Amino acid sequence: MEGGAPNGMDLISPKATTCRRTRSFTWEQKTFKQVFDRYTNIKKARLMAIIAIVGRPNVGKSTLFNRISKSSRALVDDLPGVTRDRNYAGGEWDEKSFTLVDTGGFISKDESFFDQSTREQIFHALEEADILLFVGDGKEGLHPEDSALFDILRRTSKPIFFSVNKIDGPEQQRHLSDFYALGVQDIYPISSAHGFGVGDLLSDMVELIPEPAIVESDEEAEVSEIRISILGRPNVGKSTLVNRILGAPRVIVSPIPGTTRDAVDTLFERDATKYLLIDTAGIRKKGKTREKLEKISIIKALQSIDKSHVCVLLIDASQGVADQDLHIAGYIQERYRGCIIGVNKWDGFDSNPKTRKNFLEDLKWRFRFMPFAPVLTFSALTGKGTPKVLPTVREVFEQYNSRISTGILNRALQEAVSAHEPPIVRGRRLKFFYGTQAGTRPPMFVLFCNYPGSIHFSYERFLLNKLRASFGMDKTPLRLVFRGRTQRDK
Repeated sequence: MEGGAPNGMDLISPKATTCRRTRSFTWEQKTFKQVFDRYTNIKKARLMAIIAIVGRPNVGKSTLFNRISKSSRALVDDLPGVTRDRNYAGGEWDEKSFTLVDTGGFISKDESFFDQSTREQIFHALEEADILLFVGDGKEGLHPEDSALFDILRRTSKPIFFSVNKIDGPEQQRHLSDFYALGVQDIYPISSAHGFGVGDLLSDMVELIPEPAIVESDEEAEVSEIRISILGRPNVGKSTLVNRILGAPRVIVSPIPGTTRDAVDTLFERDATKYLLIDTAGIRKKGKTREKLEKISIIKALQSIDKSHVCVLLIDASQGVADQDLHIAGYIQERYRGCIIGVNKWDGFDSNPKTRKNFLEDLKWRFRFMPFAPVLTFSALTGKGTPKVLPTVREVFEQYNSRISTGILNRALQEAVSAHEPPIVRGRRLKFFYGTQAGTRPPMFVLFCNYPGSIHFSYERFLLNKLRASFGMDKTPLRLVFRGRTQRDK
């Protein structure tokens, strides 16, 4: 991919920048959309182009990823090799949307297990990407790993944009000349930390993305997905389960605790339902978490609970239920998220039926504060039992997102009060006037009564159980809010 565009066709329009760029790539005489269609390897059903950011370790790929996506989804640290898996986020520039992929640092030689696994993740990103964004280090200059990676990129026959990061001012531009040895002429000097040159880079990249199609429809299509977080202690099989559900090596799997650092998002569709699957770092006890990077990883894992609809809490059958498993369940309970307790490595557990029954009874007793959470047993490694995970997620989400009419709610409330009369408060009988549903995810019911602050937790638990039974909401958390009537209500 050398030389210029034929017949004067300039696919990358010049912009006024501090460092003037020149054209380098060879293109056939096609329109922007035809060029895009030639290099894309995505399915027609996908709506957005994919831009993969690649480069050797610690050149600032994740910082650039966060800046373009206007988020802080990728972990950023001075330690090389922080990113290992692929991380996805949406981006938009010049009214064109795209999907951005952050990848791990490329190392051609295997110095550790993660080097090979990270390189495989990079190759998966190259295969699915439509546009490749190479990032070099302007402070260190050209490195032999840059040459090795750029040779691989050239063989993909996809559009490549070459950027040199950490150019914070004119004094850093002296290293730019080193990168011309790769045979490129179009170099984008940028600073992902301060935003220098990033706008020009994006403007040229999105010119290869066709204009969004105009959908003629009377109603705007509703775009939504069920967001699932896979949570648990380190090395319980979270990444293995993610790969098993997706049917592809989406994330790196190893027996080394702490392999996953970022919360890795994957959007996919199964049986006409869209899902966002989030693999998270293992959550250890606070006293055992000392490294800064691990603390940040755990924070991001806990943040994934907030953006999830359903959390799958993995338990290692060979280790049993640990106190930390209950702590993680407490995080889920506090945030009122749907939950599935997945017992992994069940194929290696004692095959005695009585032993298995006792294990599950003990598990349910220890998680008795989450009676709504269904328990699934499976083996993520062999796949036995995993096909029931997504159907259970859908069932939990349907209840989690359900709405009950006011009339049905008040009839159920009346039946509950008749079955168990409210206690006497301050010498007077507690009375419920009416109830209404105030929200979903989870279903939240507001019950109006005469003494809202004096309801005992045991009677609140009774009402919750009765409402669950009346509405078939046995797999979702519920929220009850008690309020007194105002003068206007009276």
